[in-house]
Amino acid sequence: MSDEIDADIHPEYPVSWQAAALNGVLRGTMKPISTILLRNTAGMAVASRLICLGERVPGILPKHVTVKPETFGSCDGEWVRGGDDIDESKALLYFHGGAYFICSAATHRPITWRLSAVSRRPVLALDYRQGPIHTLAHSLTDALSAYQSLLDRGYRPQDILLAGDSAGGHLTLATLLALRDQGRPLPAAAICMSPWTDLSDARRRVNCWADPLLPAGRVDWLARRWTDGLDCRDPLVSPVYGDYTGVPPLMIVTGSTEILRDDGRRVALSARENGVPVTYEEWNRMPHVFAILADVVPEARLVFQHISRFIGAVEARAERSGMEAA
Repeated sequence: MSDEIDADIHPEYPVSWQAAALNGVLRGTMKPISTILLRNTAGMAVASRLICLGERVPGILPKHVTVKPETFGSCDGEWVRGGDDIDESKALLYFHGGAYFICSAATHRPITWRLSAVSRRPVLALDYRQGPIHTLAHSLTDALSAYQSLLDRGYRPQDILLAGDSAGGHLTLATLLALRDQGRPLPAAAICMSPWTDLSDARRRVNCWADPLLPAGRVDWLARRWTDGLDCRDPLVSPVYGDYTGVPPLMIVTGSTEILRDDGRRVALSARENGVPVTYEEWNRMPHVFAILADVVPEARLVFQHISRFIGAVEARAERSGMEAA
């Protein structure tokens, strides 16, 4: 294993006033709103409608960023390019978060354009099918189809990265496991930000009060809803139970106070036991998927530098392997 990739990192820094203020705002607004709404289908519809209204407000992107719509059979997406210095022979496939029922590629542009910039490749952000109309299997089918589409367009597996946050982190890991199990070519690496990996019936107890954004009871409720009628310990349903033998290097980023912290940590430990190099980063007092706050939070901007180093280490590792094979 490469020491540059296989590492536990706990960045040490004084928490910025921006992060502290946002934690307080989230705790006083989003967390109680989620507690109220996420109890039935009607409440989910209201939450989804609110997010849709937010999507209609044009986001401010830097002038060097371009967004181009894309269609993939059963779902849509968009190509995001974070500058002119882009290697078009490579790609990053991104799965947005949103608990499998809200958000879209558009809501996550603060992440995707920065991923494009630091990876120096275009990012394909997928609007995969979501609940409550669609199932986890539909989302996974869309993810696999999008990956195959990249291969069909001439991208080599070693030139593709996967990434996702929260539910999108779940989808990233499920996609890797499905590709491996089907004997299909695997991407070079995967990046998961605050991945939601355990949808089993185990109740969440870690950071229930410390998390400024997610109410543990509502996360458990959503998990039960999406796994109704399924084996919730199937690795494609709860990737935390997966055998990661043979998958490419992983980077997992979490916040120290979020309730999904151990979802990511447990995958990191399991993957290492299966021989997979893992960069696990736990950021002090950062909220769930803090990278999306990069427009206002300094730590959220800094994490993209860490992602850049991980991608560079993966590419250097691949080059060394190629030279040794030659």
